[in-house]
Parts: sequence; C-alpha cells; structure tokens
Amino acid sequence: MTGYTVVRDYPYPIDEVWAVLTEPEQVARWTTTGRGGRPEGFAAVPGTRFRFVGKPTMGWAGVVYCEVLAVDAPRSLRYTWRGDEETDDVTEVTYLLESTLTGTRFTWSHAGFRGLGGFAMSRLLGGVRRRMLTEGVPPVLEDYHRARTSRS
Repeated sequence: MTGYTVVRDYPYPIDEVWAVLTEPEQVARWTTTGRGGRPEGFAAVPGTRFRFVGKPTMGWAGVVYCEVLAVDAPRSLRYTWRGDEETDDVTEVTYLLESTLTGTRFTWSHAGFRGLGGFAMSRLLGGVRRRMLTEGVPPVLEDYHRARTSRS
C-alpha cells in the first residue's frame, strides 16, 4: 500500500488552523485552489457521512464519499475516502495538528492506496494537496485570523 504525507507550518494558533480545516464554509475556500470540492454534510463528529463535491473530469464524477472515523479536536481528524460510492477501495485521510513556538504544524496523511492505479492516484492527489495547503490555506487562515482579532 502507498500514500502521501504533506507537512506545513502556519503562523496561527492551533484553534484557528483547526477551524479553517474543519468548518465547511472555510474548507470550501481552500479546497478549490487544487480543483478540490466543497464539503457537503461534513461535521467533525465520528460516524458523520459526507461528500466532497468538485468539478467532474474524465473518469471521475467529481464526488468523493467520506465518513468521519475519529476526532480529537483541535489535534486530529481521521476519515475514509472513496472516489466511488460503490467501491470497496477505501483509503484514509488523517489530519494531525501540533502547536509549535511559532504557530501550528499541520500534517495531512492519505494512506491505503493499492496497486499501480493506487500509486498513480496517490501521486496525483499528493500534488493537489501540496498546492491546496501551500496556496489555498494561508490566505484563508489570514482572513479568518483578521476577522477573529477585529472582533476582539
């Protein structure tokens, strides 16, 4: 089995990074950077079934089916990921957040890809995630932080 891991450090407190990574209205803003999808029905509650709905491409209907497996807010989230509702080919995504001296370290891991097709998919998704977490998340975090501190 194969997978990929992306690690990024953000100069914001862990609770703000958690909010941007898990509040559906925030998630929809940064996932579109990598042509990802908006979450439908997501809640950071174990057992919650949700979907990411994106732009269909050749060979993919544009929907990812997921189920939240575990949550330890604001430190971790784990959910299943399947590109087709009927497939048994299920992978898992894990978010790990750690406070650092300068903010928060976020680790995104996506594991469980099988075979040559799975290897190719993990490479493709890894590139998309790197772009989302490098280009998409920082401006959303900045906006979130600014809005939060202006209310104080």
